Amino acid sequence: MRVEHSVALVTGAGRGLGWGIARAFGLAGARVCAPDINGDELERCARDLSADHAEFQVSRSDVADLAACQRVVRDLVDRWGRLDVVVHNAIYMPLVTFGATTPQEWSRQLDVGIGGLFNCAHAVWEQMKAQGGGHIIGVASGSSVRGYKEEIAYCTIKHGVEGFVKALSLEAAAHNIAINTMGPGARIKPTRMTWADYDRAPADVKARWADPVELGRGFVWLAAQPPSRFSGYRFDAGTVMQTIAREGDAFAFAPEKVTLYPDDFRARQEWYRTYPD
Repeated sequence: MRVEHSVALVTGAGRGLGWGIARAFGLAGARVCAPDINGDELERCARDLSADHAEFQVSRSDVADLAACQRVVRDLVDRWGRLDVVVHNAIYMPLVTFGATTPQEWSRQLDVGIGGLFNCAHAVWEQMKAQGGGHIIGVASGSSVRGYKEEIAYCTIKHGVEGFVKALSLEAAAHNIAINTMGPGARIKPTRMTWADYDRAPADVKARWADPVELGRGFVWLAAQPPSRFSGYRFDAGTVMQTIAREGDAFAFAPEKVTLYPDDFRARQEWYRTYPD
C-alpha cells in the first residue's frame, strides 16, 4: 500500500476512527494534516503521530467553516506542495430525541457532517485539478443505509454523504479525482466517547472494538489505488483488511472483498457503465 510522501488530510482526527486513519497514513509514510475542533484531543493525536515518527501538522479548526477549510488546505499545500487525499471523518453527534432537537442543533450537525464534506471537497478541488488528481473519501456507516432512533440528523448526514459521492464522482472523473465512501466495516467504539471515557472503560469492553489504526489501513489501501480505478463506490475498511490478511495488498478484486454491500457496488458499476456522458 504505497502512499509514501503523499499528503493526506484527515478531519476529526482528535480521537476514534479519525485518529486511527491519521496514524495509519503516517505509519505508511504519508505526510499527514490532522485538523480537529477539540484542542486537548488534538494534542493527544499529535503526541501519537510524533511517537510514530510521522511527518505531520495539526490544526485546530472547524470543518463547518469553509474559510477555515481553505486556510488548512492553503497552509499544507504551502508546506508540502500538494494534497493527495482528503478523508472527511469529522462529525457532531449529540444524543437527543427528535422532539428535543432544536433547529440550531439540527443545523450544526448537518453543517459538520455533510457541510464539512462539501467544504473539504470545495477547498481542495482546484488544487487536485491542478496537480492531476487525488482522492476524497467520506466516512460511511450502517446509518448510511439504515435508520436509528435518536440519530435523525446522523442518519440523514450519512445517507447524504452517499448521494454526494455518487453525484460528484460523475463530475470528478474528468479531473482524475476519485470520490468514494468507506465505512469501518467492524464494531468501533461509540462515536460520542471521549478519550477520558475510553481510558476509564473496562478492558473487556475495549476488546470488543476494532483497532482504529488497523481500520485506517483500509483507507490507506483505497488511497493507494489509481484515482481512475474506483470512484462513486462504498467500501468497508474491516472487509478490506480481512481480504488483505488472506491475500495480500494486491488481491484479485471482487466487490465481496471490499465492502459489506457488494450488490450495491455492482449496481453502481452497472450504472456508471450505462450513464450517458
